[in-house]
Amino acid sequence: MGEVLALVEARLRTALGEPDARAAVTFLGTDRIEVLRFIDGDLVRYATLGMSASPMADPTAALADPVKGPRAELVLTVRAGLADTDKVLRPLAVLASTPQVEGVVVAPGASLDVGEPLWPGASFSSVLVAESGGLVEDLELDEPLDPVRFLPLFPMTPNEAAWKRVHGAQALEERWLARGTDLRDPLRGSVSLD
Repeated sequence: MGEVLALVEARLRTALGEPDARAAVTFLGTDRIEVLRFIDGDLVRYATLGMSASPMADPTAALADPVKGPRAELVLTVRAGLADTDKVLRPLAVLASTPQVEGVVVAPGASLDVGEPLWPGASFSSVLVAESGGLVEDLELDEPLDPVRFLPLFPMTPNEAAWKRVHGAQALEERWLARGTDLRDPLRGSVSLD
């Protein structure tokens, strides 16, 4: 599946430019996950590379299909220089390995939690997975392979994550929008949820 990852990296470079840094993490029993960092003015973008090497398998399926199934990579955008966000590399790799480790399909509307701050001093330990197709266009692959989707991640405070579990992802996104929440601010607090 090296060919898929080469295409994925080419798509990331086309959409985001040349990465200025990259790091690789390998967890026992999983494929290697890389995290690429792209600087875009006052924004820094982190994109995973490796999650899409294999399709995500339905956890209820008796056997995982090695060819068919959804594929994705994760993209996180934050404002540069406000916090030590480069420490997010390992948590992002953990999130990207979730399909291999836990046998889950990561899709828009899902919550992913690493159980610790995403970076030092962060008030976030989880993220909301958003719809693909914005910043980085989906990557069509030859049949019968499913396209690779580049899923944006929005950091959530524990209060926001709890509120989302009750009210749903769309309600939380609407709350953020109505309150003018800067989801790229690595130091932001929880949006008002009353």
